[in-house]
Order: sequence, then C-alpha cells, then structure tokens
Amino acid sequence: MSKPINIGIIGDYDPDRFSHQATNDALSHAANHLSAQVCITWLPTESFLETEWQQRLGQFDGLWAAPGSPYLSLEGALKGIQFARQLDWPFIGT
Repeated sequence: MSKPINIGIIGDYDPDRFSHQATNDALSHAANHLSAQVCITWLPTESFLETEWQQRLGQFDGLWAAPGSPYLSLEGALKGIQFARQLDWPFIGT
C-alpha cells in the first residue's frame, strides 16, 4: 500500500456546516475511487498567525481553501492561500 496523500484544509472546521462535511466526504470518495489513502487535516485560520506556520504547511501534499466562510481569521486564511500560490503548491479553492 502506498503512503497516504496528506491534504491540509485551510479553514475553521464546523461540524454543523454541510459544506465542511461534504469536503471531507469528497476527499474520501476520491481516494476510494483511486484506491488511495487520504489523511485530511483541518488547519484553523488563526494558526497562520503563529510562528512557524509555513513549515507546517510544507508537510502537506496539497492544500484546499475550505468552503463555507467566514473564516475566524481572514488574514490567516489569506496567508495560507498566498503560501500555496507563491510556491506553486497543489491548491484548490472553493
């Protein structure tokens, strides 16, 4: 079995938001279809205001800007998105 694909989701997970549940489900369904494993990590937007947040993002194979804003920290969300865009990191925004 190959190593899991690590996806970081830039956003503040709220289990009551259908779009957040659907994001997890979509990644899981895609991984199953491809016979792959996926490891999903939600990254709170306020965590991008702390030091060393860039090193943490570097551990992910791809990043996804979560649907269903507002974010707790718009500044934090924009920092995460900027990281992906400037470094040409695999990224999707919904």
